Amino acid sequence: MSMLYIKALHIFFVTGWFAGLFYLPRIFVNLALVPQAGAERDRLLLMARKLYRFSNLLMVAALVLGIWLWRGYEIGEGMGWIHAKLALVALLVVFQHLCGRQLAGLRAGSNARSHVWFRWFNEVPTVLLLAIVLLVVVKPF
Repeated sequence: MSMLYIKALHIFFVTGWFAGLFYLPRIFVNLALVPQAGAERDRLLLMARKLYRFSNLLMVAALVLGIWLWRGYEIGEGMGWIHAKLALVALLVVFQHLCGRQLAGLRAGSNARSHVWFRWFNEVPTVLLLAIVLLVVVKPF
C-alpha cells in the first residue's frame, strides 16, 4: 500500500480520535451539572461509555498507522520536531486514559469535580492539537 494511503488513513483516524477527545469531556461537563440519579444522567453515561470505547479503537488505529508512517519514511534522525510531536502524542494517550478514569468516577458516583473543572479539562486536547499541527506543518527544529 502506498505511503500516501497510509498517511490519508492516519489523518482520518486521528480526526475521529480527536472528535472523541473533544466531545467526551463535554459530556463530563453535562454530567457534572445533572442530578446523581435520573434518566438524563443514565443517557449521558451511556453516551460517554460508548464514545470512550470507540475513541479507544480510533486511537489504536491512529497510533498503528502513525508508527507505520514513522517506519516507512524513516523519520527521526535530525528531525527534532518529530520527537516533540511524539511526546505530545504520548500526552494525548495519557489524556485518553484520564478520560477513562474520570468516566469510571462519574459512573461510580464518586466524582468530586465541578463542571468548571471539566470545562478546563475539555481544552487540553485543543491545545495539544494546535501544538502538534504546528510541529508537523512548520517543522521548526
